[in-house]
Amino acid sequence: MFSRIFIERPKLALVISILILIVGLIAVTLLPVESMPDVTPPTIAVSASYPGADANTVLESVAGPIEDQINGVENMIYMDSKSDSEGNYNLTVSFDIGSDGDMAQVMTKNRVAVAEPLLPDEVKRQGVRVNKKSTAIVEVVSLRSPGGTYDALFISNYVATRVKDQLSRVPGVGEVMVFGAKDFSMRLWLDPERLKARGLTAGEVLAAVRAQNVNVAAGTIGAQPNEAHLPFQYNIKAKGRLASPEEFGQIVIRAGDEGEVLYLQDVADVELGALSYAWYAQHSGSPAIAIGLYQLPGSNALGVATGVKETMDRLAEDFPEDLEYEILFNATEYITASVKEVINTLIVAIILVIFVVWVFLQDWRTTLIPAITIPVSLVGTFAVMLALGMSINNLTLFGLILVIGIVVDDAILVTENTVRLMKEKDWDARRAINEGMGEVTGPVVASTAVLLAVFVPTLMMPGLTGLLYRQFAITISIATIFSSINALTLSPALCRLLLKPEAPGKRKWFFFRKFDQFFTWSTAGYKGLVAGLLRKSGLAMGLFAGLLVLTYFGMVSLPGGFLPDEDQGYFFVNATLPDGASLDRTMAVTEQINAILADTPGVAKFLTVGGFGVLDGVQAPNVAMGIVTLDNWSERPPELHVQRIMQRLRPRLFGIQEALVISFIPPPIMGLGSAGGFSFELQDRAGAGVVELQKAARNLVQAGNRTGKLARMNQNVRSGVPMLYLDIDRVKAQAYHLNMSEIFATLGTYLGTSYVNDFNLYGRTWRVMAQADEAFRSRPEDIARITVRNAQGRMVPVGAFAAVRDTVGPLFIGRFNMYPKAQITGMGAPGVSSGEQIAEMERLARETLPMGFGFEWSGMTYQQLKAGNLAPLIFGLAFVFVYLFLVAQYESWLIPIAVLLGVPVAIMGALWFSKFMGLDNNIYTQVGLVLLIGLVAKTAILIVEFAKINHEQEGMSIHDAALTAAELRFRAILMTAFSFILGVFPLVVATGAGAASRVSLGSAVFGGMLVGIIGMVLLTPVYYKVIQTLAEKSGGAPRKPEAAAGDAAP
Repeated sequence: MFSRIFIERPKLALVISILILIVGLIAVTLLPVESMPDVTPPTIAVSASYPGADANTVLESVAGPIEDQINGVENMIYMDSKSDSEGNYNLTVSFDIGSDGDMAQVMTKNRVAVAEPLLPDEVKRQGVRVNKKSTAIVEVVSLRSPGGTYDALFISNYVATRVKDQLSRVPGVGEVMVFGAKDFSMRLWLDPERLKARGLTAGEVLAAVRAQNVNVAAGTIGAQPNEAHLPFQYNIKAKGRLASPEEFGQIVIRAGDEGEVLYLQDVADVELGALSYAWYAQHSGSPAIAIGLYQLPGSNALGVATGVKETMDRLAEDFPEDLEYEILFNATEYITASVKEVINTLIVAIILVIFVVWVFLQDWRTTLIPAITIPVSLVGTFAVMLALGMSINNLTLFGLILVIGIVVDDAILVTENTVRLMKEKDWDARRAINEGMGEVTGPVVASTAVLLAVFVPTLMMPGLTGLLYRQFAITISIATIFSSINALTLSPALCRLLLKPEAPGKRKWFFFRKFDQFFTWSTAGYKGLVAGLLRKSGLAMGLFAGLLVLTYFGMVSLPGGFLPDEDQGYFFVNATLPDGASLDRTMAVTEQINAILADTPGVAKFLTVGGFGVLDGVQAPNVAMGIVTLDNWSERPPELHVQRIMQRLRPRLFGIQEALVISFIPPPIMGLGSAGGFSFELQDRAGAGVVELQKAARNLVQAGNRTGKLARMNQNVRSGVPMLYLDIDRVKAQAYHLNMSEIFATLGTYLGTSYVNDFNLYGRTWRVMAQADEAFRSRPEDIARITVRNAQGRMVPVGAFAAVRDTVGPLFIGRFNMYPKAQITGMGAPGVSSGEQIAEMERLARETLPMGFGFEWSGMTYQQLKAGNLAPLIFGLAFVFVYLFLVAQYESWLIPIAVLLGVPVAIMGALWFSKFMGLDNNIYTQVGLVLLIGLVAKTAILIVEFAKINHEQEGMSIHDAALTAAELRFRAILMTAFSFILGVFPLVVATGAGAASRVSLGSAVFGGMLVGIIGMVLLTPVYYKVIQTLAEKSGGAPRKPEAAAGDAAP
C-alpha cells in the first residue's frame, strides 16, 4: 500500500509538504498579478493621413486599396475602419485569440506594402503606420499648471521631450498616448494676397522651403588620400536644417538680378506652434495634458503602475515651478481591490471550512489534519501556475476559493474513517490508519480522477471561452491533485502523530453533546427515509422525473449572458454636438459636464477631452469624451454603486441642450469593445449610400428604444454634416490653361494643411506645416479669392472657374469587413441579460432592415456568440468524460449512471438559485455547472463505492448494501458537502470590487450543491438499487446472496 511508507515514516511526508509550501511561497512573489488573464484578441492598427481630404476621398483613395489587400489575412476574425473628414484613416484588424501578435503584425505589414504604390503621394509622404495595438489602459497621468503659468503647448511638449520617453521605458508599458497633444510644429501661415501680388504660388514657397531646410554633409578638408601630408584634417560644418521661426523667415523665396530678395517672412507669418489644434484635455475642469499608458500583453499590471508612479515621482523633482502631475485614472486600483476582496473571501472561506470540520470531528487534533491540507494544496498550486506561465488573477483566485471545500474532502474522508475505526474497534491510531487506508484509497483516487475528468474537455476548447475555462480548470485540478497527494501521504502521517484514543468517560462540551444528539436523531430519520424510498423505488424515480422537468424549466427560463458588468471604479462620458458644431461650442459643453461631475457625490476626479469621441474613436470638433474616476469602493456605500451614480447623472446630462451626453461603464474585459453592452455592426451591402444607411440605423435604434428591453441605444452615422461643395467647371479651367493638379494642390495647401519637411529642436524632429493664415480661410467667400497660376504665368482666381455651394456629407465613414457600416451600441434595460439583448436586436433587424442591409457583431458580443455555441458542448463532453471514466473504473456500463443521476438535481438547484438572485447564465454560472458534475459524482461515489463493496464483497443484498452505505457515509458526506457549501457562501454575499463575478459563480455552486446534496443523499441509494438490479437482471453481474424483501424490482 502506497500510504504505508508515510505512515511508518511521517517525517518524510512532513518534509515533502514543507518543500511544497516553500516552493509555492516563492512562486507567489514571482507570479504576475492582473484583473483578468490576457484573453483579448491580438489587434493590429493601421493608420494613415491625407491632409485636407474629406471622408469619402480618404475612403476611396486610402481605405479601399489597403483593405482590399489586408482582407483575409491569416487568422483575421474581422476588421473595422474609420475614414474621417480631417483626412485621417484608422483600421483595426482583430485576430483569433491565441494568434501570435508579432506574426499578425508582420503579415499585415506585408499586405500594406503591396497596397502602398496605389496610395496618393501625400499619404505616402506622411507614411502608413502598422503597429500592434495595446488595448488595456493601465493609467492616465495628468500634467497641468494650477497657477496658469504654462499653456497647453508648453506642457504638451514638455511631456513629449521630458516625460513620454521615460514612461515608454517602464517595463510592461506597451504604448503611451497623449490626449490633447500639441506637438511642436513650425507653422508657415501663408498670405495668399501677398503671394498673388508677387506672382508666386504656394507650391513655389513650399519648394523653396524644402530646398533650403535640408540636412547637409559638407565634407572634409585634408582627408586621405592626400599626398601633401597635411598636419590637420578639418570637418566642414554648414547650416542645414533650420531651427527657429527667425531662421525660417529668412528663407529666400526669390532673388532678383539687381539684388532684390524676397524672403519667406515677406509672404508668410512664421511661428513655432502646434501640429494639431483639433483637440484639448481638461483635468477636473482645468486645462491639462493627459497621458494614457497601455499595458504590454502578459506584463504585470501592478508592476507597470508601480513603475509609472516611481518614474513620475522622479521626474517631478525636476518639474518647473507651477507644473504638477496627478494620476487621474489607475486600473490597478480595481485589480488591487478585487484581488483583496477575493483574498478576504478566501480567508473567510478557510475559517468556515475549518469550523465545519471542527464541529463534525469535535477535536482540535482531528481538525488540524484536514486544516493543514488547505495551505499545502493552495500554496503548492502557485508553483505549478508559475511553471505554466499563468498569473494571479480573479479567475485563478475564484478557482482557489471553490477548491477550498474540495481539498479538505479527501483529508476528511481519511481522518473520519480513522476516527471511526478507533472508536468502533478500539484500535490505536497506527493500526486504524493502516487498515483504514485500504478502505479509502480507492474512493480518494476515484473521486479525484472524476473531478479531473470533468475539466479535460475545457482544456481543449478554443477561443475566449476556452481561455476563461482553463483558468478555473487548471487551478482546481492542480489543487485537487495536491489534496489527493496529501490525503495519501500527509494525512495518514498526521493521523498517526496526532490522533489519540478517546479517554474513557470523557465528557464532551455541551455544544458537541447537543450536536451529536441532533446528528444521531438526523441519521436515524435519514436511514428511515432512505429505507422507505428504497422500498418505493418507483415513487422515488417518479420524484426524480419531476425534478428533471424542473431542471428543464430552470434551464430555458434563465436568460443567457456572457460576463457580468462590474463596478470597476470608473465610467465613461461621451458628448455629441449637432453636425458641424465647432470646437469652441464643444468646449462650452465640456465646461457644463465638468460642473455637473464636480457636483456629483462619489466622483473623485475626471478627465474630459474635447475633439475626440470614445464611442467612435475618431477626432472631430463636435464630440467630447470623459473618464470619470470614483471614490474608493470602501468609501462608497451601496447607493453610490457606479450604476446608481450614472442613474442619478443621466437626467442632469440629458439636460444639456447643446449636445447628446451619455454615460456608460467599461466592458468587463478591457480591449473587447469600447463600452459595456452590445456592439451591433449594421452593414450597407448593396451600396445604398450613407444617407440610407443612417436612415436604417435610426429606424433600428428607435425601434429598439421602444421595446422596453433595450436602453441607451445610439448609432454613429452622421450623413448631414454641413459642408461646402466646390463645383469646378473643367471646361473653363482648361480655357484658362489651368492644370487640375495645380488647382487641387493650391487649395489643399491654403485650406488644408500641407506637410513640407522637418526641423530639429531639443534633440527631436518636428514637422514643418504650411497653411493659409486664418483670415484667408474663415468664410466660404475666401475660396473664390484664392488664385492659381496658369500655364501662361497669369494668376487666375478660383471664382473665375468654380462655384461654391452648400451641401452635406458624413463626418466620417466607417467600414466593417469592407462594407460601409453604422455601429449601434446599447445596453439592456434593468433585468435584461446580454443574451436577451442579442436576441431582441436580431429580431428587430429581421423586422425593420430593408433589403441590401445586413449585420455582424463585434467586441464582447462577438465573443459571447462564439462562446455560446460551445457551452452545451463543454457541458456534454464533461458529462461524457466522467461517465466513461466511471465505466472504466466499475467495468460496467450501467453502474456509472447511478453515480451521475444526481447531477440534474444539482443543476436544477444552481439554475433556480441563480434565477432567484436575479442573475443570468453567464460564463461563471457555466463554470459552476461543470464543476457540479464533478462534485456530485465525487460525493455520490462515496455511497456507490461502499454499496458495491457491501454487496459484492460482504455478501449483502442490494437493498441492505445501499442502506448500509448511505448510513455509514452520511456523516462524511454532510461534512464534506457543508464544508464546500459554507466555503463558497462568502461568494454569494460578496460586495465591493468584482462582486458581480463572485456572486454569479458563488450562487451557481452554492445553490447547486445545497439542493444537490439533499437529492444525492436521499436518491443515490435508490439509483444504485435500481441500476444494480437492472445490471444483474441483464446478466451484467452475479447475484450474491438471497435478495432481501426490500429488493423487489421497481
